[in-house]
Amino acid sequence: MLYPYHLSDIMVKGLRITPFSYYTGIMEDIMNSEKSYDSLPNFTAADCLRLLGIGRNQYIDLMNQCRSSKKFFRRKTARDLLPVKPVEIAVEAWWVVQAGYITEDDIKICTTSEKSVIDKIIDSGPQLAGSLDYNIVHSLYNKGFIYLDVPISDDSCIAVPPLEGFVMNRLQGDYFETLLYKIFVSIDEHTNVAELANVLEIDLSLVKNAVSMYCRLGFAHKKGQVMNLENLHSSWRNIPSINRLKSTLDPQKMLLSWDSGENRTPVQEACSSATDTDTNSQEDPADTASVSSLSLSSGHTKRIAFLFDSTLTAFLMMGNLSPNLKSHAVTMFEVGKLSDESLDSFLVELEKVQSTGEGEAQRYFDHALTLRNTILFLRHNKDLVAQAAQPEHPNNGFPLDLLRCESLLGLDPATCSRVLNKNYTLLVSMAPLTNEIRPISSCTPQHIGPAIPEVSSVWFKLYIYHITGQGPPSLLLSKGTRLRKLPDIFQGYDRLLITSWGHDPGVVLTSNVLTMLNDALTHSAVLIQGHGMHGMGETMHIPFPFEEAEQQGDFSRVNMGVHKALRILSDKVDLQHFCGYVTMLNPSSQHTNRKLSDASDGKGELELASGSDVNGSTESFEIVIEDTSVDSAAKQSPEVPTTELEWVPLELCFGIPLFSSELNQKVCRKIATHGLCRKESLRKLLHSSRKLSLQVLNFVYSFQEGISTLDLLSDTSSSLFSQPTSADMGVPLPAKNLMFKEGMLSEWNGQSPSSVLIANVLKEQIK
Repeated sequence: MLYPYHLSDIMVKGLRITPFSYYTGIMEDIMNSEKSYDSLPNFTAADCLRLLGIGRNQYIDLMNQCRSSKKFFRRKTARDLLPVKPVEIAVEAWWVVQAGYITEDDIKICTTSEKSVIDKIIDSGPQLAGSLDYNIVHSLYNKGFIYLDVPISDDSCIAVPPLEGFVMNRLQGDYFETLLYKIFVSIDEHTNVAELANVLEIDLSLVKNAVSMYCRLGFAHKKGQVMNLENLHSSWRNIPSINRLKSTLDPQKMLLSWDSGENRTPVQEACSSATDTDTNSQEDPADTASVSSLSLSSGHTKRIAFLFDSTLTAFLMMGNLSPNLKSHAVTMFEVGKLSDESLDSFLVELEKVQSTGEGEAQRYFDHALTLRNTILFLRHNKDLVAQAAQPEHPNNGFPLDLLRCESLLGLDPATCSRVLNKNYTLLVSMAPLTNEIRPISSCTPQHIGPAIPEVSSVWFKLYIYHITGQGPPSLLLSKGTRLRKLPDIFQGYDRLLITSWGHDPGVVLTSNVLTMLNDALTHSAVLIQGHGMHGMGETMHIPFPFEEAEQQGDFSRVNMGVHKALRILSDKVDLQHFCGYVTMLNPSSQHTNRKLSDASDGKGELELASGSDVNGSTESFEIVIEDTSVDSAAKQSPEVPTTELEWVPLELCFGIPLFSSELNQKVCRKIATHGLCRKESLRKLLHSSRKLSLQVLNFVYSFQEGISTLDLLSDTSSSLFSQPTSADMGVPLPAKNLMFKEGMLSEWNGQSPSSVLIANVLKEQIK
């Protein structure tokens, strides 16, 4: 567990246990026990790296040395291999130096300068680090004679830049590690510590300890803590620091300072309250790029939140897309948030991503480039919120934050609701969100995305087929069902789309699917759907809201909006105030890319065979592959004739898609032209979301046993923001086996129609 820095006076002065000796003991214990480096929680591992200089690679090297020494006569212990003094750590000038446990023998080994500093601390009390000689502070710290406090006041505000030096180990640690993650995603540069504690309903001292830890580890910096070089010891003037006011500060950067600009003494800085100013001393354009966005408004305004899942961060971490992109991806995953102030540097890195990749890497490039376009569209878009801006403020659009759904789900429902309501005016989800998480549901602020978790589940597919009377042959099997043979409705299909409950779908060969299905049914419900009769089925994505012209004329590949199922869907579901896309499937198509479809088979089988290991599953590999094959097929052979009867709706997803640049641009264009982010549209969106939620819940209830609609409603409302133990926790599992065939959804008793007919004839003969 983390060193209790808030108890340093007891740990150091009373017990003489310094952070260095504490972590040395921990490292020695795990080395003697031959435990993995991953056994250290994330923040503990980061602090070990900061003080001991031992990361994952260094730990592996030390373990190899420790094991190899056992083979020789002279054996080295783990203690012999560990460092004897701390590595040089970063110390900020506004930190406070306190005297530790110092004996007369300790004084004897100190230099004259060190003795004078110790005397000053003992006689005059704690001192600002910036008022003392920089080198002597480090020397005394390495000897364990002093310790450092990171003071945080009630009205301190902190900012979280892209993470550097974060160790990605296991997520679960002690209570304080868990608290650090909860506060991470809730941090706002315009919210002080006292307000943050009030929003989270957490004891103020705990929040201060957490914020102090962020600053100590270098994962955050204190806003407004600007110190003039004239008030510092001369040895600090060439030391890089975030919170330092340079005498040669560029005038443009002064736009970030909204206070009177008066210089403060170091002592005043230690006791004063932090303001919402933020003056960066680094000359890197990435660090000062947020000037333009921060100077747009003189006060704090609510923002738009773009909700994403961990799949996106995985794509950004892989493929070496850009040299410095990984630090932003780590921030998005670990902090769970990338604030508007960091988006300028993030966009700079996304611009460096190439537009073309090879093979599977192309998906990573596509997501990165499409994410950049989405950020540019949503962020500070005047046209997007022309009628939503407040009259007293100029319409410069809204700032944008990127939020990870899994991090928000780590908060309890009430806390999550307060955080979202305090900071955001609108939530927009990426599409599709992985089935492995529970989507965020919110009435205020309004949410352009799945209204309730059921809308992002297998149930919604069946609901779409039910109301339109069209869809691929589908069979939803409850957990525990066993199949002796594949049902007759799938005869003639070469590929099946298999969706294990709480996992993303995978396309597999029909020839070897039965064993895998029975294995999957032992731990979850499974949806089986016909996908392709000649290899992979062909799919096309139709963006909505629909234009009037798109639902007129004759049916063709380029005029898919006139399809009967889409017209029925538009009448039954209010698609004019949502955004997203409908995926249409042509199972009989022979024009898809066979090479890509063949490459997807093994992945689909592997994913299904992975069983209930939700964390080991990935985003729908097959769906994206087939997107690529469809786009290429459509572009290469637009003249291939097709009929309306060949196409059926496969799924409907709400949100902004990131897997296709062309589809993304179409959806964004429709959001702007239809004014979906304006107040009037959002009011209608709220009404439509509630109506759709009730309809879907009633539909689910009609095929459930012993569950009332009120139960479904209460379960949904009570767990909108809860942390699930599985992806679809709260979404009712099927109590019956359901089959969609020839436009009808009905209960399936496990017998083929011919078998039922023969059984009825036999019963009549017996009578």
